[in-house]
Order: sequence, then C-alpha cells, then structure tokens
Amino acid sequence: MKLPINIEELLGGKAVENDRIEYKTGWNPDAIYRSICAFANDFDETGGGYIVVGVKEVNGRPVRPVIGIDPDKIESIEKEMVGYNNLMRPYYQPRLYIEEADGKTILVIKVSAGERRPYKVPDCITAKQKMYNYYIRYNSSSIVPKDEYERELIDLTNRTPFDDRGNDQITLKDISPLLLHDYLVKVKSSLADEPLTDNMETVLEQMELLELTPEGYSIKNVAAMMFAERPDRFFKQAQVEIVLFPEGRERNPNNLIEVEPIRGSVPTMIKETLSYLRTNVIKKKIVKPKDDEHSDKFYNYPYQALEEAVVNSLYHRDWTIREPVEITIEPDRISILNFSGPNHTIPMEAVREGMSLRSRRYRNRRLGEFLKELDLTEGRGTGIPTIQDELKANGSPKATIETDEERTYFLIDIPCHPEFLEETLLVDTNVTKDGVKGGVKEQDVTNNVTNNVTKELTKRQYVILGMIAEDSFVTIPEMSLKTGVATRTIKRDIENLQSRGILIRKGGRRNGEWIVSRQ
Repeated sequence: MKLPINIEELLGGKAVENDRIEYKTGWNPDAIYRSICAFANDFDETGGGYIVVGVKEVNGRPVRPVIGIDPDKIESIEKEMVGYNNLMRPYYQPRLYIEEADGKTILVIKVSAGERRPYKVPDCITAKQKMYNYYIRYNSSSIVPKDEYERELIDLTNRTPFDDRGNDQITLKDISPLLLHDYLVKVKSSLADEPLTDNMETVLEQMELLELTPEGYSIKNVAAMMFAERPDRFFKQAQVEIVLFPEGRERNPNNLIEVEPIRGSVPTMIKETLSYLRTNVIKKKIVKPKDDEHSDKFYNYPYQALEEAVVNSLYHRDWTIREPVEITIEPDRISILNFSGPNHTIPMEAVREGMSLRSRRYRNRRLGEFLKELDLTEGRGTGIPTIQDELKANGSPKATIETDEERTYFLIDIPCHPEFLEETLLVDTNVTKDGVKGGVKEQDVTNNVTNNVTKELTKRQYVILGMIAEDSFVTIPEMSLKTGVATRTIKRDIENLQSRGILIRKGGRRNGEWIVSRQ
C-alpha cells in the first residue's frame, strides 16, 4: 500500500500539523495503541493523525537522519497489529505503510477519524489484565478524558462530518482522473504513478475516500468537492458569485454588475476566483518620496489577505446549505459571505475582535487536509491572523467580521487601502451574468498615471501597465507570453509609453525595473 502523501512532506511537517504527528523510536505497542485510540476518537475533529515508527524526536521534531527499524521485524509487527486491532472497542483498523527515509526503513501508521467513535483501548495492550479507557489528543499528548471532556467525547458517537460521509449519488465516472492526478503530482504522492483509468477505485480506497456499505462502497463527499469537475451537481449552489457595485451598494444599489458564477472543484474555484481578483481588482501604487531613490509600494488589497479569505470561505462553508459564496466588490471594501457561521465553540467576543478564531470543531476536516497538502491553508485558525497581518503590513485598516447569535453566516469585510478610496471602479460593460468575459478596470493604474493619460491608453497598453503594476521586473518576453502578442508589438507599445513619459526604465536590461511615473 502506498502512502497518499509524500514521506518527506510528512516528516517536514509541511503537509500535516505537528500535533497530528507522533514519532516513536521503536515499536512500543502499549504507547502506540493509546495514540491510535486518541487519533481515532478525533476529539477536535481535525482528521486523525500519523504515528511514525523508527524516528527519534526532540521537542516534537524528528531527528534526521532517522534511526529506522529492522525490516525483518515488519512481518511480526503486522501480525501483532491484527490482534491488537481486535482488542479496541469497537474494532478499529489503522493503515500501515512501509516507507523509506534517509536510506532506512520506517513505518507510518495512518489513523483516520473513526466512524464508530468513541473508542476504548487497554491502557497496556500487551498486559494480561486489561483496563480499558478512552483516549483523546491534548496538544501533542494522548490522555484519558475526564468529566466534561469524556461526556463531550461520548456525544460525538456516530457523528461524522458531512465531507467525510459517503454519497450514493457520486460514481467513479464523476471523479476526474485529470484533477486527481494533478493533485497527487502536486503533493508528490507515489500514487501518482498509478494508472487512474484502470485503478481509480483502488486509488480512492487507499486515499480513504470510499465508505464501506452492505452493497459495497460509496464515494465520500470530499472526493467530489476536490476531484469532480462539477461538484455543484451534488451540492447545490456550490459556486462563487461575484457582484460589483461601481458606486457602492448604499450610494447606488441599482448600478450593479454580476459576474458569471465560478464553478468547479474547490481548488478550481479558489484558483479562478483569485485569478479574477488579481487581474481585475488588485492594484498597486508606487510613490517616490523626494530625495529618496527608494519607492514605496502598496496595494488596494494585499493578495495574501484575499487568498486567505477566499480559501476560508470555501473550506469552512456548510456544504448542506444551498447558498453560494458571495463576494461583493465596492470602491471601499471587498465583502466575502459564506454560510453557515463560525462554530459555537468560538466566543462571540473573539469574532467581534476579528483575530484568531480557533475552533474546537472543524466543519470540513477532510477538505481541510487536502487544502493544507496543497499549501492553500495552514489550518488551526491561522487564516484570520494572516489576513490582519497582511493588511497591517500593507498599511490598510483591519478587516471586520460579522455573524449572528445563531451562527448562520460568516461575513468578512476587507477594507481598501485609504490611498485608493477616492478612486472609482470603471466597469467593463461586457461583464454579464450570461458569461460574456470582462472585468473591472482601474481608473488609475498607479499613483503616477493621471486620468487623462489613462483615457488615452490602448487596451493592450493598459494590459501592459497592469502587468507592470503587478510585477515591476516583468520582462518583455514574459509580457509577450502572457498576452499572446509578438515581442516586437510589445516593444512598440513600451516605446510609446516611454516617449509619453508614462514609463521609465531604471537599471539595465537584465536587472532593471519598470517604473510608472507622473507625466
């Protein structure tokens, strides 16, 4: 059996949070099965965890090179585990993978959240007299829950998050081999070598995306969220809708533009939504202080802040609710709304403060695992702090968060940088809900281009300035590649912009930088 994620990514803590990984120098079944029980109970609903045998740890981090285990002992360990699995109440079977790191053999025990939790295990699984207890994870330790923690664990009986449930409507034909293969390649999984056309069922089973049923199996919802081209066939309104109010919603609510809804797998929706915002909304200003050769650069909206907000809206949304993720763009803010709201374990005060919203319960734990492996989210409530940090570094005001007492929705308002507030959005009238392509144009590409000059620009010159606003070191060949226009044509446009004083070249051909300047 092949490990679904890359072993180096696992050991490096890049694919899984450190408190979901436990390292064991050698095979110690008593301690290992207490951890198996704790991960299977998944008290915080973070998706279980991994136990890596043959690796020494110091302060929770693996020591490299690894110690490894004797390959001749693997067969006996596998036989022991069969017996120990039968001692868990109810029965539970973790997955065992044989991997190699630093030229040594190691074992990886993958423990997914159990569908029949809560689980008990003997305190010492090798002892003759066996005393059973529940176990849960507390930070990076496996402990016996007491009082309210035990009651809360028991309340989790047969409670499986929606994304981890089987769905009889989803078939193998609904899973795109291209999307699945692309994911496996990106996470460097050895499963990427499997021919998916013939082995789709086997690969999904090894990725724990199948739920056993009396009739055979059903495919889990998260498989369609991640790897179906049209998951909205199974989850109504699984889409992102973008609405623009050029004059502001309150000032003129009747002047609005609806962009064609963005649909597809979750990674596809994230990619296309961010691409739209990057191309049509995000703007950069360059301010050159007097007597200072350095330039100050800032954005109306920092890209990283928008990325976190978009990812969070799809990660934490309730997929059983037939409402889309809504993004509203106004001159002074971008608002992102999803249903439902933050978990009730998060105090309302923390929501109002708009800082770290660390939950004891994650609505879509498996979806979060996949997004983390793709480096699209960090998990563990880091999204909001990242947004606030990026806004602060950009010189922008704090984002604000809103929900109601019933936690039916989550609304985050990301404010525009004050330097851009006097500008208005110019909207391409070709943008319609019927799918005609278009977008929001910048009235002022940078702080150094006047309105009169902007009106005189050709569409292609406007695109060139937009690319330079995004990356002042962009080369002419790169512009040609992105636009599909010949380099000589790009050169003519740039020469025209330079002759009019709009563009200045600072530095040489190889290491130089474009600067948009005031006429």
